[in-house]
Amino acid sequence: MSPRRSYDQYCAAARALDAVGDRWTLLVVRELLVGPRRYTDLHADLPGVSTDVLASRLKDMEQQGLTTRRRLPPPAAAYVYELTERGRALLPVLEALAGWGAHGLAQRRPTDAVRAHWFALPLLRSLAGTGLEGVVEVRLDEGHFHVRLGDTESYGDGPAPDEPDARVALDAGTCVALSRGELTVGQGVREGRIEVAGDSVLAKALRET
Repeated sequence: MSPRRSYDQYCAAARALDAVGDRWTLLVVRELLVGPRRYTDLHADLPGVSTDVLASRLKDMEQQGLTTRRRLPPPAAAYVYELTERGRALLPVLEALAGWGAHGLAQRRPTDAVRAHWFALPLLRSLAGTGLEGVVEVRLDEGHFHVRLGDTESYGDGPAPDEPDARVALDAGTCVALSRGELTVGQGVREGRIEVAGDSVLAKALRET
């Protein structure tokens, strides 16, 4: 395997790209922002990546201090990969990148893979700066994910582990419209494109955004 290349430039952007600029690296970060993942789970949610490339990226990311690998206690006894604090600090980078790339979601290609939690990044970005706090469970035709709003933003695959403050149901096209700034949650509710369930302060605020 060829040694890792560097831009050899005394520049913060170049140094960042030395660490995360390889193909697949930021998508691995996207998956690990969900939480600790087994290698097989990562491979399943990164369609198109070869096992050799994924193993190489994970090794490089561990060397860069972005990830760690640990063994789960019995009865699982499996190894999982998870982000370090430095790796988790890439969340706003991915949010910005998702916002910048949202225009590319205008049309879904027949060959495009999709996972429900891939919509978490643009949804987090669309709700950023609203001052809302709490856990929102989101249901799409493709599945469920949940997001945590507030000072510490995060997201996870599947239903919320505890009772969420609000439940939101919408389709992928509406989620794309939210990420592109073409629609607010409140507008989607009034137009019948979004359902918000719950009586919490967060649920009521979402209906009015």
